[in-house]
Amino acid sequence: MTAHLKVIVEADGGSRGNPGPAGYGAVVFAAGNREVLAERSESIGVATNNVAEYGGLIAGLEAAAELGATEVEVRMDSKLVVEQMSGRWQIKNPGLRPLAATAAALSRRFDSITYGWIPRERNKHADALANAAMDVAAGKTPKTVRTVEVAEPEPEVREVAAADSPARALAREVAAQAANRRPTAGTSWEPRAASAATRLVLVRHGETERTAQRRYSGRGDVPLSERGTAQAAATGARIAALTPSVAAVVTSPLSRCTATAEAIAASLGGVPVVPERDLVECDFGEWEGCTFAEVRERWPAEMDAWLASTAVAPPGGEAFTEVGTRVRRAVAGLLQTYRGETVVVVSHVSPLKIMLRDALGAGDALLHRLYLDPAGLSIVDTWPDGGVAVRTVNDTAHLVSE
Repeated sequence: MTAHLKVIVEADGGSRGNPGPAGYGAVVFAAGNREVLAERSESIGVATNNVAEYGGLIAGLEAAAELGATEVEVRMDSKLVVEQMSGRWQIKNPGLRPLAATAAALSRRFDSITYGWIPRERNKHADALANAAMDVAAGKTPKTVRTVEVAEPEPEVREVAAADSPARALAREVAAQAANRRPTAGTSWEPRAASAATRLVLVRHGETERTAQRRYSGRGDVPLSERGTAQAAATGARIAALTPSVAAVVTSPLSRCTATAEAIAASLGGVPVVPERDLVECDFGEWEGCTFAEVRERWPAEMDAWLASTAVAPPGGEAFTEVGTRVRRAVAGLLQTYRGETVVVVSHVSPLKIMLRDALGAGDALLHRLYLDPAGLSIVDTWPDGGVAVRTVNDTAHLVSE
């Protein structure tokens, strides 16, 4: 893999009818000489222009990731996609939110990414690929698009976001807003409108066999037990009663979480379930499947070091500092994609404890003192100005009948 590779992704999508026969196109250029490194084009049946445009973006980012790109400059003639992915416009259409979340997750695979608008006449290559895909969707003979003339002047890029990922852009925006406010004593007690907050409903997955046996369960894909399945359904009913509108259920990709997420989504009327790999549990390495007592007996020195510092990893595993980096990245992406909305986040003990530690402004000691039950839920509200309110921690009232 190339140590450092900067690429330009130009993407487009469209439909004939909006909605109508739709398709997208994307091309990846080398940043230095505009050599074509990859092309993507696909018909997607009947869809809207915006759905097709997001499809082109996702295809371009996937191609850039496959090439090993570390720095990406995205150029599109869709102002909506550029502004939404730059964090300046809200994503109000619920049908676009899962697509934006997928694009945001892909963007976190690069060291940096920017989004810029270009006029349609400067996006000819991707436009030709998209039109060929629309021809296929409409049942026409596909055009030949590999000979598109690209020896044109370097496109003028406008309204390019700063050289940051969407998550970093959101953090920078919040920091700037905070810097512009005069500090006052007790600002955390300032009355705020709940409707303006982004609400994260944090849910630990339901019980598994290892949960019941109090064994470390990290990256091992352990399914829910029968009791865990019932807990997931009860949690879904509780959230449906608490929250009238949920934009999505975002989940760790491990099956104990996806099964919990799907049960919750069903209770909410079938809202989208969006996997997010940054929400996966800590990798416990050689401790996987062991009880605390077994680890204490076999790795006493390593256990002491791990309990003393979040920078220490279990043998062959992952330190909490590493988990914290990806969890904060995931949270920043959620706050950007679902700004002002309610999102259910289904994850594991370690990521959820880190989210609560950060929301409470607590120290690392909290990670070893806070207990989170299977299917317990916590609620955190975050406002655009950086204000945070932790509403609930480890609520299990919906499980009392077990």
